[in-house]
Amino acid sequence: MNGQNESSLPLHGLKVIEMGQLIAGPFASKMLGEFGAEVIKIEPPGVGDPLRKWRKLKDGTSLWWHVQSRNKQSVTLDLKAAEGQQIVRQLVAEADVLVENFRPGTLEAWRLGWDELSRLNPRLIMLRISGYGQTGPYRDLPGFGVIGEAMGGLRYLSGYSGQPPVRVGVSIGDSLSSLYGVIGVLLALQERNRSGKGQEIDVALYESVFAMMESLVPEYDAFGYVREPAGSALPGITPSNSYLCNDGAYVLIAGNGDSIYKRLMTLMGRQDLADDARFAHNDGRAQHAELIDTAIGEWTVQHSRDEVIEALKAARVPAGYPYTAADIVKDPHYLARQMIEKVETFAGPLKVPGVLPKLSRTPGRIGAGGPHLGEHTDDVLEGLGLSDDQVRGLRERGII
Repeated sequence: MNGQNESSLPLHGLKVIEMGQLIAGPFASKMLGEFGAEVIKIEPPGVGDPLRKWRKLKDGTSLWWHVQSRNKQSVTLDLKAAEGQQIVRQLVAEADVLVENFRPGTLEAWRLGWDELSRLNPRLIMLRISGYGQTGPYRDLPGFGVIGEAMGGLRYLSGYSGQPPVRVGVSIGDSLSSLYGVIGVLLALQERNRSGKGQEIDVALYESVFAMMESLVPEYDAFGYVREPAGSALPGITPSNSYLCNDGAYVLIAGNGDSIYKRLMTLMGRQDLADDARFAHNDGRAQHAELIDTAIGEWTVQHSRDEVIEALKAARVPAGYPYTAADIVKDPHYLARQMIEKVETFAGPLKVPGVLPKLSRTPGRIGAGGPHLGEHTDDVLEGLGLSDDQVRGLRERGII
């Protein structure tokens, strides 16, 4: 954790209401909170965000919770109840940003949609993340990140030809949507500085994945070419693949720059391939990817992974190997760049990922791990002017 003054953080003074759960919405508000925004997370009474019970638990709470919900305040509120909805309106009246990732139409059914809330607070910026977006024929279908990854084109390209498509080992569709959502919020804030007006930001999971698909569509449009899964290779970019070493480990080599390719071949003792005019540029190499990959594999399998890595470093050829969690937490570069930080949580001290992006003058920070369920309910409601008796009544009726 760094110790800069809270008021120096770039989003200090920004008030964010989070009405999301699980990944896409909460990941976006997490980033805003890391850079100084006050984030009030609304959770269902009694159970809270389902993420509290996802993956590995310690003392009954997910360890992921302390990454996803750091720097946030937790307020319990029954959004299906009229009294709960009225408290949301009071919070939104004072807020800058509302983040939500319910299925489209859910907030409108609670009279908490964009039209009503923007009339209440014309400066409000409302980030809405959903499977298919707020419009279109699929808008009402349920959509998780895995479905967005499939429809966006990523799943079809993952894995090996002729085998079932595989998933990336993390919720990449949700996280990409969160990043686009944060970009949208920052753009809307910049525009609000000129107009004084807020706006609605519509992010769809499948579109966030689709935006990463590079030349997939123009290649199909121009040539009728359907890109297929290619395992560990990067089709059309050669050489860029994983190669087996004699200790059973794999090394990843990206020798696809023209001069880098020549240095790689020279290191391997394959001057014939280095000097072959067919392979001077990537388009020629890509036509003979199997030949080149075979030659590299024949070289790596004669050496251990560490020997290959060191030789490639000396030759200035980009190379690495697949890191596990154990590799990450002890890596000196991760540590030097403060990408592994230790924070105090109600589950004890935990190592967690650091903050991105890295700003030179006003960097973000991790103030605390995730909150207990409803930890800040009384304080927030008191800030809205509710009396102790009113708060007690809400709790007795199960609204909070």
